[in-house]
Amino acid sequence: MKLVRYGTPGEERPGLIDANGTLRDLSGEIPDVIGATLSPDVLADLAKLDPETLPPVEGNPRYGACVGQVGKFLCIGLNYSDHAAETGATVPPEPVLFTKATSAIIGPNDTVRIPRGSTKTDWEVELGIVIGTAAKYVSEADAPAHIAGYCVINDVSEREYQLERHGTWDKGKGCDTFGPLGPWLVTPDEVGDAGALHMWLEVNGHRYQDGTTATMVYKPAFLISYLSQFMTLHPGDVITTGTPPGVGMGQKPPVFLKAGDVMTLGIEKLGEQRQEVAAD
Repeated sequence: MKLVRYGTPGEERPGLIDANGTLRDLSGEIPDVIGATLSPDVLADLAKLDPETLPPVEGNPRYGACVGQVGKFLCIGLNYSDHAAETGATVPPEPVLFTKATSAIIGPNDTVRIPRGSTKTDWEVELGIVIGTAAKYVSEADAPAHIAGYCVINDVSEREYQLERHGTWDKGKGCDTFGPLGPWLVTPDEVGDAGALHMWLEVNGHRYQDGTTATMVYKPAFLISYLSQFMTLHPGDVITTGTPPGVGMGQKPPVFLKAGDVMTLGIEKLGEQRQEVAAD
């Protein structure tokens, strides 16, 4: 299934994309696409529905973030061998963990705003994992059962704040609008092998990132197991898993976002995003 949230910010309704690409309203079945509605039982019930019986949504509504009421927004850094190489870093012996503020979350096509004083705002197309059932001390073998679905994430990053302002990476990662999610939350049965998906990102029509999840060092099941040793992962939590090469700071010379730029990005089977860039 492809689950979505659509409507004006703060008033999103749950929806489903049918096999023909039609948006259908799910509000008669669930109140929202949130942790409480991502359990295996609820998803199994939704999968039994005939989409033709659901009301089609007319017009061209805005898509919100594909999951609402996110509790934790956890991020993995330097998780692609080819991206680590382009930044001059080595792949770490354990996953690098940082967080993005949940206030960074926006819809997949909402405006990304460059923070005041920023000169090094950058892009990162990433595979997102959404948790469906609580995970604590889970094994790698059991971890896939805790995944509700996958989505596209743009891990927008301010490199000066991240790398030059001392302390953790969080300063450059959690700025408002730095976490577009969606357009769809795609259930694992429809994704298949999440470790073999093409992913790409363009700025103003120029393709900077053109990679694959195959170069991901730590795979989704390992990441869920690893993170669950430190904290309980709750339904609706989001994990973003790293980026392939082609980020702005890896260009020679570096290229960073400016007001008026347009980012387009996508991951095979998971849909596409489009964000205009503006000054905050």
